[in-house]
Amino acid sequence: MARVKRGIKARRRRNRVLRQTEGFWGGRKNRFRQAREVLHRAWQYSYVGRKRRKRDFRRLWITRIGAAARQQGTSYSRLVQALQAAGIELDRKILSELAIKDQAAFAAVVATAGDADKR
Repeated sequence: MARVKRGIKARRRRNRVLRQTEGFWGGRKNRFRQAREVLHRAWQYSYVGRKRRKRDFRRLWITRIGAAARQQGTSYSRLVQALQAAGIELDRKILSELAIKDQAAFAAVVATAGDADKR
């Protein structure tokens, strides 16, 4: 069996890792073994961060809706309960956008939900 030298393949693999760690601090950017470990950790952080972003945005939307609901004289939980009773299926992202950009529309949604909740 012929001897296989891995020069080009190995160099290409190492360079791919080192390109991805460009901008990292110290030897983490130019020592292959250290760069590979740090890169795998960075991938883990980015995976977790993608999940976290969804949680963070949901918390932000709930906070915004709660603040706007208090201005309308109700609480967040009562508003959500009234929306369900009224059959209004607006998600938190849309409600948050309404609360910020179109306060009259948000007030109308709150009034509609409140009327349906009292029946």
